[in-house]
Amino acid sequence: MRAARLMSLVLLLQARGRMTATELSRELEISERTVHRDVLALSEAGVPVYADRGRGGGYRLLDGYRTRLTGLDRAEAEALFLSGVPEALREMGLGEVAATARLKASAALSPGLRDAPATAAQRFHLDAPGWFASERPPPTALAPLARAVWGDHPVTALYLRAARSHPAEQTGQTGQTGHAAARRRLEPYGLVLKAGVWYLATRSAIYRVDRFDEVELHPALRFERDGAFDLAAFWSEKSARFANSLLTTDVTVRLSPAALRLLPVVADRAALDDALASAGEPDGQGWVTLRLPVESLEVAYDQVLRFGPEAEVLDPPALRTRVAGAAARMHDLYDPSGGSGGSAG
Repeated sequence: MRAARLMSLVLLLQARGRMTATELSRELEISERTVHRDVLALSEAGVPVYADRGRGGGYRLLDGYRTRLTGLDRAEAEALFLSGVPEALREMGLGEVAATARLKASAALSPGLRDAPATAAQRFHLDAPGWFASERPPPTALAPLARAVWGDHPVTALYLRAARSHPAEQTGQTGQTGHAAARRRLEPYGLVLKAGVWYLATRSAIYRVDRFDEVELHPALRFERDGAFDLAAFWSEKSARFANSLLTTDVTVRLSPAALRLLPVVADRAALDDALASAGEPDGQGWVTLRLPVESLEVAYDQVLRFGPEAEVLDPPALRTRVAGAAARMHDLYDPSGGSGGSAG
């Protein structure tokens, strides 16, 4: 730990020139007293670190001194390519490795380019989770799974399968939580962060990381990775199949031109292409009848209500009756002649 900190201190001075003890302590997240001790240790080891006294002083390296510590090791090089998602790196336990990699890369740049990392950081930032999503701590299983992914190490894990899960998953015995639980030997191929939720990909299946109750890493073992495996393509195919698998029923609706414009916002993305393909020709009022795949009639009810008076349910009858009831209650609420004020339903 201290060796990495000393190296980071040297790289900071090499990349930025003169820095005060306060600036170094802030960058390295240590006390100023520790900075002074580290500088003394570097000097005793032969690294030419000098202190400039007085106003505007600080620590600097001897002019022209270049450390040979700028070569990236494998973990640092891999982490550097993920530096655009700093929160994800921290959750996987790679924050310190990535910081060291960035320092090494910065130290290796020519003087005219050393402001490039700061310039990019001031102009671009990735915030992956959606709006209004509460911030959650990373799953406890994430760090060991990340180590397994980086090192191609197998794991033995207890997975709790919810009532609705990815279709590639299999049920096991029932655990105390009420979820189906199964202990599995897995070969972790990759991790995917989707809308703030982590998923683990094996060669043939996808698992939510927050449903792993126990993860035992086998660091002495390595599995043979399929060199043709494409994580992005695998995720795209599996997630599309999962989304389509949820659309278990259809409803027939008649939509106004305004509702048609709203359809991509209201309908499930996986249902949109099929819905538009089923659309008939507009009638005399410009309304279009189409078949909308939905997850359930309960979901369909919520979706249709979002269209307001721009949509009419034609089938199934039960859904049409329920939406008509909601419309009648809404009419009562807004009836200027003094309706009943609504009723329970």
